[in-house]
Amino acid sequence: MDIFQAFILGVIQGLTEFLPISSSGHLVLVQRLFGISEGALTFGIAVHLATLLAVMAVLWEDVVNILKKPFGKLPLLIIAGTIPTIVIAVAFKDLFEKLFNTGSTLGLEFIFTGLILWFSDSMKSRGKVLEKTSYADAAIIGLAQGVAILPAVSRSGLTIAGALFRGLDREFAARFSFLLSIPAILGAAVFDGYDLIKNSAAPGGGIDFLPLAVGMVAAAVSGYFAVRFMIKLLSKGSMKVFSYYVFILGALVLFEQIFIGRLFGRLF
Repeated sequence: MDIFQAFILGVIQGLTEFLPISSSGHLVLVQRLFGISEGALTFGIAVHLATLLAVMAVLWEDVVNILKKPFGKLPLLIIAGTIPTIVIAVAFKDLFEKLFNTGSTLGLEFIFTGLILWFSDSMKSRGKVLEKTSYADAAIIGLAQGVAILPAVSRSGLTIAGALFRGLDREFAARFSFLLSIPAILGAAVFDGYDLIKNSAAPGGGIDFLPLAVGMVAAAVSGYFAVRFMIKLLSKGSMKVFSYYVFILGALVLFEQIFIGRLFGRLF
């Protein structure tokens, strides 16, 4: 991986982690296009941690309040939302790994994300903020996050859609989605880190420090602006524009899978 590739991948990770268009799906796409395999796991862990810093920088007041009151309602809601995600991640770990490795369902998952974004815009907010949000609400949002472990299903898209489905205020839905991403991103980094340590004795290349650093900075900066943008967008605007994008992207991937099959393999 060279510096240019690291920069592009870092920007893509930072933007797509929080824009509802699937970061993992885009990383799989771009890595296949660039032909990157060596060092990809190390790089993936690094840029995920960089996006973790980005969301904490934007929502630092919420993070500080959570640290001050670890048994307050907001941290307990985050725990209630994280538990279903963990259960799904552990129960379907082998399936998720297989789908990431093959990319065979990438096109369908992008289209699924588009449908969720399209229909989520028709959901009317009931104005539920922190005080009115229940632990059942958080658990359902966590279930949506668990489904979003699939390679091209957007985590932010599904969790925001789940929050809107449960009647959360649009701005609070975005904030809660991004706060819920903190344990999810950290957990993914720990899982991947375990795999990296387990396979560290295996022969193969790594990644140089400079591309790694460039990718992390690019992911952190782009992620910071993506979080700010999405919170403002959810307050006033629509997510439908993102559904058009992932519909087109999914159709292109499906076309490649059905008629060519070189980059992403055949469908299923």
